[in-house]
Amino acid sequence: MTVSRIPFADPLWLNRQSSPYYKESHRRLQREVREYVDNNITPFCEDWEKAGYIPAEAQNKHAELGYTAVASFPLASEYLGGQRLPGDINPREWDGFHDLIVIDELARCGYLGVVWGLGCGNSIGGPPVVQFGNEEQKCRFLPDMLQGKIRFCLGVTEPDAGSDVAGITTTAERKGNVYIVNGAKKWITNGLWADYCTAAVRTGDRPQDISALIIPLKVAGVTCRRLHNSGVHASGSTYIEFDQVEVPVGNLLGEENKGFHVIMNNFNHERLWLACTSLRMARVCAEDAYQHAIARETFGKKLIENQVIRSKFSSMARSLDSAYAWMEQLVYIHHDSKNSGSGAGMGGLFANLKVLAGRTLEMVNRESQQVMGGLGYSKNGRGSRIEQVSRDVRVMVVGGGSEEILSELAVNQEIKHMKKHSKL
Repeated sequence: MTVSRIPFADPLWLNRQSSPYYKESHRRLQREVREYVDNNITPFCEDWEKAGYIPAEAQNKHAELGYTAVASFPLASEYLGGQRLPGDINPREWDGFHDLIVIDELARCGYLGVVWGLGCGNSIGGPPVVQFGNEEQKCRFLPDMLQGKIRFCLGVTEPDAGSDVAGITTTAERKGNVYIVNGAKKWITNGLWADYCTAAVRTGDRPQDISALIIPLKVAGVTCRRLHNSGVHASGSTYIEFDQVEVPVGNLLGEENKGFHVIMNNFNHERLWLACTSLRMARVCAEDAYQHAIARETFGKKLIENQVIRSKFSSMARSLDSAYAWMEQLVYIHHDSKNSGSGAGMGGLFANLKVLAGRTLEMVNRESQQVMGGLGYSKNGRGSRIEQVSRDVRVMVVGGGSEEILSELAVNQEIKHMKKHSKL
C-alpha cells in the first residue's frame, strides 16, 4: 500500500493526493521507495539495530537500486556512470522534492540507527566533494561513492569542539606534497565503515584558518573505535584519532584556510535532512499509537473514544502538518533560488526548521508513549518503535547543531537578511 489509511500517518500531499509541489515522477518515486522499505528494510530493523550494523548484502542492494547515489544532494548527475536512480527518474529531473521523498520514506522504518547506517555518511560527507571538489577530485571519488563502492563520513565534531567550528584543534601541517594530520574527531556517523572522511582541519593560527580535507581512513596512523550511545547503534558512531597521518595535498577541497565556507554550506541540507527525518519518525510514533488506541479497550470502551486521547492526536496532527508545510515551502524556495536568487540567506530558516522538527518529534513521541502506556516503554511488541524513538530522539535535537545555537543563528541571520533587503 503506497498510502496509509491511518490518520496523520502520511503528509497531506500524499493522503489528500493534491499539491502544487509534486508531479507524476514524485508519486512514482514515492510508490517505489515505500515498497522497497516495507519489504527490504522495516522487517529487519530491530535485528540490525541490535547487531549494530547493516549487513553487506542489504547495503549492496541499497546501492544497486540507486539509494546510495541519491543520498548526496545535490545529485552529481554527471558522475553516475549509468547508475539507475530510484523510480527510474531522469537524473536531469531530480529535484529537492525527489530528495525529500526519499528521506521521508526511508525514515518510515522507525529506526534512526538503521536510516543513518544505510547512508548518513555519504549524505553529509559527500556534498562538499560535489559542490567544492575540482574536476580531478570529482572524477576520483564520485563515481565509486555514487555506486556504493566507497563510503564517506563527515568529520567536524571533536572532543572539545561541536557547534563552534572555529574551535577545532585537529591540525593539518603541510610538508611538501602531503599534509600531516593530528587530532581527533568524535561522534562521527559511519566512521567505522567509511573509506574517507571529509574533515574540518586547522591549517593556520587564526580562528578562521580552517580547511576542508578528504582524509583516507584505511591508512597508517588512523584509529577508529565505536562509541556506545543511548540509541542509533546501527549508525556506527565513531571516535577517530589521527596520528601523523599523511594526506595528499590533492585532497584539499577548495583553498587552504578557506574551508569554513565549505563546512558551513553543508549544514543547510543536513538540517533539512534531519528535520524531514524527525517529522517522519514522529509520524511513525503517531501511527503506532493510533493503532493501539483503536484496539485497546479500557473501562468498557475503546481508548480512542476518550476525548483526552483524541485531543492528543489532534495536537500531534497540528504540529506535524504545520511543520511539514513549512518544510515544503523552504524546499521550494531553495529550488527556485537557483533562478531567482530568492534563496539567499536561508541558513537561519533551515536552522529554525530543524529546531521545530526536533521539538515536534519530542512532543509526539512523549504523547504516543502516554497513549501506549507500558507498551511504549517496552523494547518488544507493538510499542517497540516508539520506545526506540524515545532513545534516538536526543540526537535529533543536539546533532547538526543544538537548538540553543540554532535558535540564535536563526534570529541573527533573519535580521541580517531583512536589513540587506529592506527598502526602508
